[in-house]
Parts: sequence; C-alpha cells; structure tokens
Amino acid sequence: MNDAGARLPWLVVRQDDNGNRYRVGAYATRAEAQQKADQLENRGHKQLYLIEQAATRQP
Repeated sequence: MNDAGARLPWLVVRQDDNGNRYRVGAYATRAEAQQKADQLENRGHKQLYLIEQAATRQP
C-alpha cells in the first residue's frame, strides 16, 4: 500500500530561540500532533513546539 496520498493535515513545528522554525512531523489528527508536541516538550530542553494546520491544496 502506498501512503503517498495519506492526508496528514496537522503539523508539529519547533521554533528555536532565534525564531527559526522546523517541521517535526505531520499527523492525521490534532490530538496526535498535540501528543507528539507534549512528548518533545517533556524531554527537558525547553523549545517551543507549535501545532499548526497545514494549508490544503485544491486539485
């Protein structure tokens, strides 16, 4: 099965101290994205993790 067409509209984005942003992952639900962001925040090194909805493309 090919997951290339899978819809993963929720992003976890890490923002560093300089304001640079990096996509950490994409998830099917907001709850999954929030769970990942919480896991990353609990690692100890304090970074800002944001949950964002990906822009949707029109076919």
